[in-house]
Parts: sequence; structure tokens; C-alpha cells
Amino acid sequence: MTDLLPSRRLRAAAACLLAATLCAPLAAQPRQAARSGDYIVAVVNQELVTAGELERREEQVREESRRLGLAMPSAQELREQALDALVQERVIVTYARESGARVDEPDLDRAIQSIAQQNRLGVEQLRQRLQQEGIDYARFRADLRDQMMVERVREREVYRRIEVTDLEIDRLVEEQRAAAQADAEFDIAQILIGVPDGAGDAVREQRRARAEQVLARVRGGEDFAAVARELSEDANREQGGRIGLRPASRLPDLFLDAVRPLAAGEIAPALVSSGAGYHVLKLLDRREGGALRVAQTHARHILLRTSPQFSAEAAAQRLEEVRGEIEQGRRSFDEAARQISDDGSAAAGGDLGWAGPGQFVPEFEEAMNHLAVGGISPPVVSRFGVHLIQVIERRDVTLETRQLREQARAQLRERKFAEAYAEWARELRARAYVEMREPPL
Repeated sequence: MTDLLPSRRLRAAAACLLAATLCAPLAAQPRQAARSGDYIVAVVNQELVTAGELERREEQVREESRRLGLAMPSAQELREQALDALVQERVIVTYARESGARVDEPDLDRAIQSIAQQNRLGVEQLRQRLQQEGIDYARFRADLRDQMMVERVREREVYRRIEVTDLEIDRLVEEQRAAAQADAEFDIAQILIGVPDGAGDAVREQRRARAEQVLARVRGGEDFAAVARELSEDANREQGGRIGLRPASRLPDLFLDAVRPLAAGEIAPALVSSGAGYHVLKLLDRREGGALRVAQTHARHILLRTSPQFSAEAAAQRLEEVRGEIEQGRRSFDEAARQISDDGSAAAGGDLGWAGPGQFVPEFEEAMNHLAVGGISPPVVSRFGVHLIQVIERRDVTLETRQLREQARAQLRERKFAEAYAEWARELRARAYVEMREPPL
């Protein structure tokens, strides 16, 4: 997701074709015809907010609160919240128009075709259903165009405001490296030349000289395991001196300092001195900790974007139907994604490619991480709409420095998104002309 979700690949998809307005099963839609006694409650730039719209928005909030089991605000608080949301929407719509954002006719036609497919209708059948519900088709197209423009402008403007500096990336990468080092595992072999307790300087020097000879032999190319079996004085000599794979937390600091700079198969260039004697160390293998070695998921999804005409509940119900069809074998996931998904990944059957931690919005990532390979999630709500997710496969990979920095940048951008969006919306609201009107007597 992506950015449906916050990965760079999916941010680009979010800026492409988005069928941002979805039509609910149309029989469930409220009529949009003029209501008797309707009046204007607010003027926002050149846009109007009517009492009828406000009542419908209040009812939507009530239904959503009941569905989620949330405490219902007072009637006055509910009205204020609904009106504030409608005003904010009008502010962003007018800004999108004034900023020169465009939605071409072919893009709009494709969005309408997607809406028709979601409702299992042809485009002409969709027009007839809209007419039956008292919804003007031209107004429907105009509203859809506005919402597509808003989506594009929102992505463009908010992400342009988010600044992630190299210093921030460096700090986060260093934090991840430190965590990885703490969790890393090392497979070490040693040759120990022991020093008896209470030995004098002459004995210690003699043992040290012997250890130096051993170090020279193995660094000169002799087989480490064979020399260990011949000369080592520790309990692991029969295993070629191999201590075994252990986490960094269970190894002496002296050993860690010696082997951390090494690549697998290398021998420490100097002896390590401890109370037990002199150690010749070889790093057999290294397994990085979780921050450098990550689990990646290859997933696909179907996204239905919500709107005042298409609630999250309606989108979830539609996706539950699709999920049932897929699980019963009556429809494939990629076929459904191509037909009804509103994400840029629809043409690829909803395929999101490989993604690591932090590349998707948290609610999407959490649901995805709980799925078994091949599993399909229940509908998942995010700020982009409602998703149906399927995990295709998983793998563990060790990240290179470039990949670490890309992952850190994506994580930092996602952390800053909510604050940047709120600031942008506040600035637009402060510059807008907003006039609240009292109801007529």
C-alpha cells in the first residue's frame, strides 16, 4: 500500500489513476434530489454546504459509531463535527481546482467504468440506476472528478512538504545497525593456548610465543580445524575448535571486538588475551540481527476507495462478497483486482511486489503480517479506503546499505505524513473564505 501505502513504488501508484469516488450498491444510496425546505448552512469560497448534506453526514457518523460501538457525541457536537468536516472538504476541493489539477476525460471514464464493475453493472446500466435514484449523471461525474483531483493534489502537496534529511536517515540507520549488532549471532572457532593460574612472566611469555606460532600457521594457510585438533587446549578441540553459533549477548566482549570486523572465513589478525590464556579466533559465519536482516512480504490487494456516497461499511460488505467468491473458487484474486480495484496496481492483478517493514501504512501492514502464505484478509480499513489483502510469499533478506537508507527514508516519511497533512489542511482553511449561515426563520 501502499501509497495506498507508503512505499515509493506505491506512492507513485497513488498519484496515478485513482477511482477515488466509489458508488455504493446504488439502491442503498440516499437520493440527491433537492429536498423540500433545504437551505444553505455555509459558504466555502464559491462552494455551498446545504442543510440536507449536513443531515446526511450526521446520519453517516451515527451509523458508523453504532457499527463500531463508539460513544455517541451530543447532538450539538455531532452537528459541529459534521459541518467542520464538510467545510474542510470544500476547502480542499476549491484549492484543487484553483491549483490547476486536471482529470482527463479518459481517466474519468475509466473511473466510472470501475464503479460500474463494482456494482456488477455496465456503464449504461449505471446511468439508468443513477437516474432511478434521482442522481444527476452530470453532477455525479463532476463530483467524481473533484474527488480524483483532491486525491492527486493531496498526495502531491503533502509529500512535497515532508523533508527527510540525510542526517535523520543516518541516525535511524545507525540505530538499526546498533540493534542488529546487539541481536547478531556469530559462529566462532578457537585455538586456545592456556596459561596456568599463578604462572610467572617467563611461563606466560613462553605460552604467548607458542600461540603466535599457531596464529602464523593458520594464517599461512594450514587448516584451522586440523591445527585446533592438534594443539588447542579447550573442550572444543575435537570439533575443530568450533564454539558454535551464539548471540552476541552470550559471547565475551574480547571475542566480539576481535570478530566483528571479520568476514565469514577470516582469522583474527592478532591474538586475544584473556584470563584463560591466548586465543586464536576464526569467524566461521555471521547472522545479522533483525534490523539488518528483514522479513519481506510479497502481497497483492484490492482497494475500494470510500466517499460520502460509498461508506467504509459498504466497501467492506462488497469486499466480503468478493472474498467469498475467491475462496469458493468462482473468481481469482488477480481477476477481481483487475476488475474492481481502485489502486494503480489493478492492472497487475493488485500485485504490490516485495515490501519490507514500514513500507505500508500500519493498519495494512499489521493485517498483512497476520496472514499465512496464500491467506486472504477480512476487509481492512486504512486512510486510502478498504483493502482485501492476500500474501503470495515471504522471504528473509539481508539489506545492503542502500536498501537500509531507502527503508529508513520511507519510515521517516510515513512518520511525518499525518502531521504534514494536518498542517497543510489548517493552512488551506485559514486562507479560505468561510461564511456560516443561520437557518431561515
